[in-house]
Amino acid sequence: MNPSSTGASPVSPDSVWDFAEACLLRTAEILHESQAVSDSEISHGIGAAREAHAAKQPAELLEVICRKKGHEGENLSKAILELGHIVASYVSPYAPNVPFGGKLILPAAFYDKYPGLQKLASALRSPVIFAEDTDAVGTASINPVATEILAEQIRQQMLAHTGIQPFVTIARLDYDSWNFVLRKHFDRP
Repeated sequence: MNPSSTGASPVSPDSVWDFAEACLLRTAEILHESQAVSDSEISHGIGAAREAHAAKQPAELLEVICRKKGHEGENLSKAILELGHIVASYVSPYAPNVPFGGKLILPAAFYDKYPGLQKLASALRSPVIFAEDTDAVGTASINPVATEILAEQIRQQMLAHTGIQPFVTIARLDYDSWNFVLRKHFDRP
């Protein structure tokens, strides 16, 4: 399945990694274009993320790069937030940072209804932070490219399933909130 296609076939377990690759490449392109990090850091990050993806494990390029640069603890969170801000300036609509995003209730009914989207959200590291029936859905991550990709798939899948195209918002989370939500949604250690 081509991640840029507009078809509305359900997201399969294998296609989630195609979307993860598309996210990785678009994020790397933005980081290169913005000159936010060096090409060697981008290259190393891509390699590490692809290794994880080959093992069917999610990996977020912004996190990989910041860790490679030696950021830890509060510095890691700050560095990721700064890179996320740079990436967000290249994504339309702009994904604002939402400090309360980690406190929203797990949308279990949404994930039950759309298990393929849950797998995609996990692979992209972009959990659905709220789902109001078929009207409004929100996704958030440290990487706005991931939220943008997931948002489009949510629109397509829900339109195909319900005949209604929902309003889908994208947002960014700080690193600590993001990790908390990932554990809550996907049992991430």
